[in-house]
Amino acid sequence: MKRSLLLLIILVFGFNQICAQLARRDSLEYQIKKQRSEQGFSPKDSTFISLLNNLGSELRYYKTDSLLALSQEAYKLSVDIGNGHTMGESLVGIGNFYSDKGDYDQAIKNYQKALNATKQLENKHLTLTILNSIAGAYDFKGDYAEALSGYLECIEIATQIDNLTMLSIVNENIANLYAAQKDFNQAIEFFKTVKKINKKIGNEIYAAETMSNMASVYADMGNLEYAMFNINSSITTFEKHKKMDWLAYAYEIKGKTYLKEKDYKWALFWYKQSEMIHKNLEDDRGETSLLNGLSEAYFGKEKDSLSEQYALRAYDISKKIKFHEETQRSSFILYKLKKNKGDFDSALAYHEIYQTLNDTLSANKNEKNLTMLVTKLEYERQKESLMAENAKALASQKRYIYAALFILVIFLIVTLIVRRNEKIQKRLNTELYDKTAELVKNEKELRDINETKDKLFSIIGHDLRGPIAAFQGLLKLYRGGEIDGKEFLQFIPKLGADIDHISFTLNNLLSWGRTQMNGSVTKPGIVSLESLVNENINLLDETAKVKSINIVNKLTTKTLTWSDNDQIDIVIRNLMSNAIKFTPEKGLITIDAIERSSNWEVSVRDTGVGIDIETQKKIFNKNSNVTTYGTNDEKGTGLGLSLCKEMVEKNNGKIWVESFMENGSCFYFTLPKVNNKFQKAG
Repeated sequence: MKRSLLLLIILVFGFNQICAQLARRDSLEYQIKKQRSEQGFSPKDSTFISLLNNLGSELRYYKTDSLLALSQEAYKLSVDIGNGHTMGESLVGIGNFYSDKGDYDQAIKNYQKALNATKQLENKHLTLTILNSIAGAYDFKGDYAEALSGYLECIEIATQIDNLTMLSIVNENIANLYAAQKDFNQAIEFFKTVKKINKKIGNEIYAAETMSNMASVYADMGNLEYAMFNINSSITTFEKHKKMDWLAYAYEIKGKTYLKEKDYKWALFWYKQSEMIHKNLEDDRGETSLLNGLSEAYFGKEKDSLSEQYALRAYDISKKIKFHEETQRSSFILYKLKKNKGDFDSALAYHEIYQTLNDTLSANKNEKNLTMLVTKLEYERQKESLMAENAKALASQKRYIYAALFILVIFLIVTLIVRRNEKIQKRLNTELYDKTAELVKNEKELRDINETKDKLFSIIGHDLRGPIAAFQGLLKLYRGGEIDGKEFLQFIPKLGADIDHISFTLNNLLSWGRTQMNGSVTKPGIVSLESLVNENINLLDETAKVKSINIVNKLTTKTLTWSDNDQIDIVIRNLMSNAIKFTPEKGLITIDAIERSSNWEVSVRDTGVGIDIETQKKIFNKNSNVTTYGTNDEKGTGLGLSLCKEMVEKNNGKIWVESFMENGSCFYFTLPKVNNKFQKAG
């Protein structure tokens, strides 16, 4: 009875809140409509453009497409009148749209354009908003070091202009950043700083937002009393001021707190209140966390069917917006659900996804924790160094004043000292210049070594540990008696594919490692491309048959090149493997060659999904880490094409690609022909 009454109150209250937010939107829409109807109206008016930007901001979590459309319209009008302020605001709106959709690179691109558009205005308040948005996008993207650096720059500017609101926002963003790294103690320290700033501001909504985030951290720490106190206080404020997006978040955190207590009944109740509000929101990031919470609560109540429905929705949305932490969370729930149902194939697949994400996130978090610490220490060091230099400069000015008085008495002595100091300074500057040049050279060499090391460990950690961990997990299930021999044999094809993937990855990795360490020597000789292609067709035949892909070799016996047999074998194998990976079932792969005056132009053409223009620009880069799942979720290292480029160029050839989305790709490379001179040498 009490629960029904409480639900009725919340339903009525939620309806009133939605109506209030609609009234605010209606007010902005009315003002826009009114201005349009006025005689002599011109859309090229800064007040009208600001109304468009404000309405877009209001619709951000309700109608995201309207946010984009209004921001784009405002931007076009701003460009026409050359108004940098409204141009910057509209670009921030466009950036917010892409950030909410998980396209963080596009978001950062628009935020940077906003920064450039407002550069001449000297409006530090708007600049702060843009810099905070850029740092936030890096935060969501997972580049925590860049995010922290941006937030620290914001704090510096906000302190200079005494902008308490932005100081509160930025410090809270840093707190959330540490919370994402599970450094809860450091997060709470920043939240305490935020609470002090909020007290000076005197805005109870800001205070409630901070308390909501603190409640989430306290729940993760297991300090459930503090979590419940903070979330109850914030809910009261959000209900009072009708902050629907934050109220949805607060209800979710209250559900999360009950979930930590294993009180699944009340956890579901509060999650459902949040879900009801989310029906009127368009906030994929917040919805993903909510759906996983609902799934875990239903799992706790042993309602596996409902739990699976919510987990699958969370999995799909989190993958779409690249929210890896929530993808990992939902894949682990799905693993447990599939295991309970006896669907071991699906369970193993989800466990492998969970394990791969866990390894990646753990590695990234360890690396990012160190990077964040180094970045912060470097920032503090530079700040202290600058303060020390300023102090020295002030002391120096005082000394110059005293010296000026002293010069009147002993001008000749001072002149001799100054000349002597000039000679010493010149010598020191020369030494400093030489040492700086040497440091720059050493830094470049160290950066190259670190890049090679980072890529090596990334490939080993991401592409090798996942399949091996899955194999180990299966063996553990078999040894523990959770699956019998017959069930174990059902996994053999999947394990065979994983072993093939490991073997292929290791071959590429060893070849790439030799090239990076200058240990790969090119030994040219007469190579029959037709034979190499046939050998690789035989090698990859089983993989192609799985997808019913037909491979056609149009090369003839006269296709002879002067090149290194082993290196060109690696090139052909990688290109054919990629073609199989990105070609759907019943596709066609054709290998052909055209004879030119001094070389053979070889082509590997597929009927696959194609490659977009941006990816084509960087897939051959040495430091590129472009890796994509194939049409059947096949994995790759992101290493093969850069390795192909190195191998082809070592053999005096070139490599390039032509591709259109949904129309397949064609990779070309050239190799020297065998002429009479080479044949005699052979």
